[in-house]
Amino acid sequence: MKAGSSGIIRVAIAACGLLPSLALAAYPVALCSGEAVFPGLDARVLGHIPYAEAPASDLVPAPPGFGIGVACTVQRDVLPDLTRLLAAAAATPGVGQRLRAVSCFRSIAHQRAVFCSQIGPNRKCRDAAERARSVGPPGYSEHATGYAIDFGVRPSPACPDVDTCIASTVPGLWLLQHARDYGFELSFPAGNGQGVTWEPWHWRWVGSTVATPGAVKARLTFGRARGDFPARPGIYDVSDYWLIPPRGIIAPPVTPPATAPYITLPPTP
Repeated sequence: MKAGSSGIIRVAIAACGLLPSLALAAYPVALCSGEAVFPGLDARVLGHIPYAEAPASDLVPAPPGFGIGVACTVQRDVLPDLTRLLAAAAATPGVGQRLRAVSCFRSIAHQRAVFCSQIGPNRKCRDAAERARSVGPPGYSEHATGYAIDFGVRPSPACPDVDTCIASTVPGLWLLQHARDYGFELSFPAGNGQGVTWEPWHWRWVGSTVATPGAVKARLTFGRARGDFPARPGIYDVSDYWLIPPRGIIAPPVTPPATAPYITLPPTP
């Protein structure tokens, strides 16, 4: 290689936006004691996308009685739609007030405890890779954003929490049919490209339309997931791509288009 070629290549890589990913991939991420994993070139860890922890000032309590065992807090923008969803469920025969929250916002520290607690001898999972099939690693969970909720059903003696059997219950079926009306989409459908198990209990809020207060912020938070690993059922009233300015360009404030001249599903990258 000629002198100066490495610098040219470095500039070219940086221009393509690859240098940060390559730098991240060079260092392992410590997940648990004795469990460190190298990120992929796309910055994912064991299939999961990185997410920052929501500031405490952005979080508010969910409606009283919604959480099971522990308090449920969510992003402030989620609360109006969540309240409407629970009211609609309560008015539906067979559903009533049976929809509850198993988990809402979780700090990264809490997520680490949840993730690591079932790894090792005589526990559910042999290692971090096996655990990541069903639980996001710390720093890579949608729960840290305050937009995700794990729903459960009470009473439901034949169906434990965080189990696919929720999709066979009346409340779970109602969620699959109506959650989108209240801005929620299913993060991990069956056969998803992230390699996560089907989770019919895990829903993230992105707003039923892009004009919903807070929806743009939520959709930017989940832009990578929504673009590369679409939710099903998902909310695609307009393309998310108009929200994201081209790399290196500072875009002026934008407003949602008056109509939705976009395809209903995100384009294949």
